[in-house]
Amino acid sequence: MNDSYGFDMKQMSNELTLLIELLKTTNGNNIGVTNNEYLKKTDWDQFLQLTMYHRLHPLIYLKLKDLECEYIPALVMQRLEQEYKKNAYEMLKLSGEMGYVSELFRENNIRSLFLKGPVIALDLYGDVSLRTSKDLDILISLNDLDKTREILLKCGYEKEEVLTPLGNKVGRMLAKDENYVHPKKGTIIEIHWKLHPYSLNEPDFEELWGRKRIKNFGNYPIHFLGEEDLFLFLVAHGARHGWFRLRWLLDIHQIMSNQINTEGNSSILKKIDHRHLVWGVNYLGQAIILTSMLFDTPINGAVQSITERNGAKKLAKKTLIHLSWQAQLKNTPSREYLDKSPARYTFSIMPSNQKIIFLMRLFYPTTSDVETLTLPKSLQFMYIPLRPFLGVWRKTGKLLK
Repeated sequence: MNDSYGFDMKQMSNELTLLIELLKTTNGNNIGVTNNEYLKKTDWDQFLQLTMYHRLHPLIYLKLKDLECEYIPALVMQRLEQEYKKNAYEMLKLSGEMGYVSELFRENNIRSLFLKGPVIALDLYGDVSLRTSKDLDILISLNDLDKTREILLKCGYEKEEVLTPLGNKVGRMLAKDENYVHPKKGTIIEIHWKLHPYSLNEPDFEELWGRKRIKNFGNYPIHFLGEEDLFLFLVAHGARHGWFRLRWLLDIHQIMSNQINTEGNSSILKKIDHRHLVWGVNYLGQAIILTSMLFDTPINGAVQSITERNGAKKLAKKTLIHLSWQAQLKNTPSREYLDKSPARYTFSIMPSNQKIIFLMRLFYPTTSDVETLTLPKSLQFMYIPLRPFLGVWRKTGKLLK
């Protein structure tokens, strides 16, 4: 692992180090694991737990299969093979639904951009089975939201209802998506009208549509984000969640290695409007530092300048520390987990304006508040001052019937 930024990578567990080293290997090139140093000392139960947590089991199965090493327990390979086959089936199933929904929207004149799912797996890894996804995230124009709801409901999807005590209009302003579940197919669709929550300066749908790309899945053309838009979306998504899954960083590595750096001296920075990077340039630098350190991602001179920012370095260090803690907390004792939990860590790396919005959001009533105490519409403004008390009420088990 690259330690040129002065971080101590030795604090990472053997299992996390092995996971990262395997992700850097290519067929016939076992680099960091050829001497079996990591394999001999591995706690395989912990390794499996990390692999599943970081959603990397499809790739890790193929990497370990290539190794054919005596130190890898047969039960570990069997479990990984099962998970690999299960994911391949689910991704093929999701691919079929993606084509169906895309065509359905096209027939009804609804423009749609797929944000993640099988199309991103194919774009980044060349194979839909090499990335995991539990649902389809689809961005539409807000103007098409009502029509989209109607069509999905007609096709058997059921909307996950979220009670909004202060009205649907306020709830829509605070939200960015809504979920639909098909009870027979078992598929989940997230309909987005914004890329990010609480964002004021992200590009509008027309801009994103103008830069879209198309991939064919069978007979269905699938529209998805342009290269730079996808890169920034994944950076902002990973930063918002504190990069607590390595898979998100591996996505960034794939984009930078496979696409952006193949353009020679042409840097992505020349194409990106930083006003649309919701989480700021430091978070872009954070992502680049992390991929460089963990996966030896090559970066050119123009990108390198962003990684020299002190803010980017501090954010990257926090993430590395958190990844190390995660790998060492097997059963997460309550006190230790509270001190090192993803929520606490994620809040600590938020920019100031996002922290303010997050704290304000805590005072907005939730579905749980409505379920705890039902108020008539004329009194629903009281949910705001009552919210702390309703929370305590739930925690103590004294729910109002």
